[in-house]
Amino acid sequence: MTSLQSTLGDDPGIAEELADNQRAISIAEFFEKNKHMLGFDSGARGLVTAVKEAVDNALDAAEESGILPDIYVEIEEAGDYYRLIVEDNGPGLTADSLPKVFGKLLYGSRFHVREQSRGQQGIGISAAVLYSQLTSGKPAKITSRTQGGETAKYFELIIDTDENEPEISVSEETTWDRPHGTRIELEMEANMRARSQLHDYIKHTAVVNPHARIELREPNAHFKSERATDQLPEETEEIRPHPHGVELGTVIKMLGSTDSHSVSGFLQGEFTRVGKKTADSVVDAFRDRHYGREMAWTPPGARGGVSEVDVASAVVEATANKGADATDAFAEGVADSLRKRERVAHHQLSEIVEDAAEEIGEEFGTTFGETVRERATEAAWRTVVGAGDGSEDDAGDESRTADDLYRIADDATSSRKDDAVIRAFADRLAGTFREGSHRLTRDELEDRVGRAAELTEEYDDVSFGETARENVVESVWSVMETVPDDPPLVRELAGSRDAASDLVEAMRETDIMAPPTRCLSPISSELIQAGLEKEYDADFYAAATRDAGVAGGDPFIVEAGIAYGGEIEAEGSAEVMRFANRVPLVYQRGACATTDVVKGIGWRNYGLDQPGGSGMPNGPAVIMVHVASTNVPFTSESKDAVANVPEIEDEIELAIREAARDLKSYLNKRRSMQKRRKKQSVLGEILPEMAEKVAEVTGNDEPEIDDAIARIMNNVLVERRTEANGDGQRVRVAIENHSGTNESIELTDIVTAEPTEVSDGASVVEMDGEWFVRWETDVPSDGEAVLEYRTGDDAAFDLDVKGVETEKLTVNQ
Repeated sequence: MTSLQSTLGDDPGIAEELADNQRAISIAEFFEKNKHMLGFDSGARGLVTAVKEAVDNALDAAEESGILPDIYVEIEEAGDYYRLIVEDNGPGLTADSLPKVFGKLLYGSRFHVREQSRGQQGIGISAAVLYSQLTSGKPAKITSRTQGGETAKYFELIIDTDENEPEISVSEETTWDRPHGTRIELEMEANMRARSQLHDYIKHTAVVNPHARIELREPNAHFKSERATDQLPEETEEIRPHPHGVELGTVIKMLGSTDSHSVSGFLQGEFTRVGKKTADSVVDAFRDRHYGREMAWTPPGARGGVSEVDVASAVVEATANKGADATDAFAEGVADSLRKRERVAHHQLSEIVEDAAEEIGEEFGTTFGETVRERATEAAWRTVVGAGDGSEDDAGDESRTADDLYRIADDATSSRKDDAVIRAFADRLAGTFREGSHRLTRDELEDRVGRAAELTEEYDDVSFGETARENVVESVWSVMETVPDDPPLVRELAGSRDAASDLVEAMRETDIMAPPTRCLSPISSELIQAGLEKEYDADFYAAATRDAGVAGGDPFIVEAGIAYGGEIEAEGSAEVMRFANRVPLVYQRGACATTDVVKGIGWRNYGLDQPGGSGMPNGPAVIMVHVASTNVPFTSESKDAVANVPEIEDEIELAIREAARDLKSYLNKRRSMQKRRKKQSVLGEILPEMAEKVAEVTGNDEPEIDDAIARIMNNVLVERRTEANGDGQRVRVAIENHSGTNESIELTDIVTAEPTEVSDGASVVEMDGEWFVRWETDVPSDGEAVLEYRTGDDAAFDLDVKGVETEKLTVNQ
């Protein structure tokens, strides 16, 4: 029990006392007590997180300035603490901005920018400074030099957590051997128990940033990763929000701040992928939700089996004092236009009357005013819906809308429903239109269909279930027409939550092109493979980059890579590397969508062992996944795991499977080659003995074993024959393709004497007293190709063949 609870009820003014104890706290003060939320929950992890935030900042700074990153990380023991030093060759920071970048949480340039970046909130490096001062009490020491600056700036600072502002203790100019860049030195309470995670972070960062040179020096290790390419990541561009990803509160805020007056202008000016045509589609969908649609009925004369009602007569009776000829022409014009339509809604009929009034009025020199047009529209509408004028002669007209709805319901419902039931349902639904408006929202239409269905079940004792009701609603809604009412102005929408909600729903249900991907900078499958080759000595590499997808309105791209065999550890589970916007995700592997997807794939189908058929695959493999997005959905503020978003999970699986298919082909081929080697080895042992026995029995010379093996194994046979000829020797290199596929062969014969009379298509290059006869040729299945040349009597030869796997090649020289 708190002290306030113990006195509750004893003293007056307790509410005022409680109010006096309320106060706001700064974001720095909040994270001072909740540093675990940022990944600083232990000395071991805190050190790794500090390295990560500093390196991420360095990479972003260099790339944004078009500089190939050179990053140096050093960790050393400093008494009771560890000292972390991170240097980069970025553009440096100005004296005004540097204290806020390192000494103020939520200070940055990327939070409102919709483009891919490693950091967004402006928390990372300042959180590392905060952790350092909390655990050691020592300030951060920062040196920075801008490009072209004569001297560097040196600061020592801590964060004033009450105000979330930098508190500078030292600010001076200094010398520094780097022409530009930034250096930060932090002392913190830490340990090296997470050394493996630290090394993984640096190694994995090098994999997905092959353009960076990264060096790590720590008390027990030192290694340096050179860059594998001079190609910087593609520059990104900021994009506007996509209509499918914004929420109601955001749209209301945007409506209140936009300069646009019309909804169409607002959509085109504030969102990406919205042009005039798309904006019109959204506005129509908004009208459907906000105003409803109007029911469109089949005009008289278009109904099979129903007598035609004289629309022209009804219009004539409603039109007075316009002259007989003009009135007849006007009425016939309306009737003729109706006859040409399959269905007509009230606003469409009004347009027909307007057009006829303009045309006939001009022809006869008379004016059909607003009142005449309104009366003519209503008279024609009564003939369409069968409302009549209430006389006995109109009693049978009420069946017209029921007949129309009967045909719609009959097509929409199961053929097992009795015709009389459908007729009764249609009559009851038609009654709701006679009693109410012909303009309905979809929800109102669902209510009317529901009432008619319930009455049918009650009075006809039949089932009219949810599926039937939904089908009827869909069919009726599809023949209803969007109204032409002008949407509210933007300022009116901003003041109406319901209207703004209708706009959001209209945007979501409109088919809009996916957002552009110029805001993203994927690594590319080529550079993923280059990064894997740089860091892993493997036998096989594969990579895949998927097309862009959209999740919550934010574009994203998923990439995957696989390295297999070689020096990769063969025991235990395969290594899984997770990345988001080129940043390794070191912790919370079990909470990450990437891990879930990897475990859910049937890896046995791709040649890897997977005990139990699920979970992590075993074997000498590295599986990497990179998610690039303008807004990666992390599971927490520490950004250690990607959330389980279905769209992203689907793309992760497709990317992995794409790379895994190449692995499957490689492993299948390798197994096939192993079988060939084994078979060829057996033949190599048996055939010589057989040849020797045959020669003994027949008295002939022993046959060529290599030729026999090539034919039996369906190999490509490359054979050199030499023949003395005058002052030299003629060389003949024959290629016989006994395989079932066409082969492209690259052949190089290295000769110690100059060759002459070389076959067409071959080239000769002299190097250090040796001549390289190079020849490329395509040899069809069961075909042959021959290279010929002359050379000296005492020449020696060495044949090199490329383009065919060793297991499918037999060379006899």
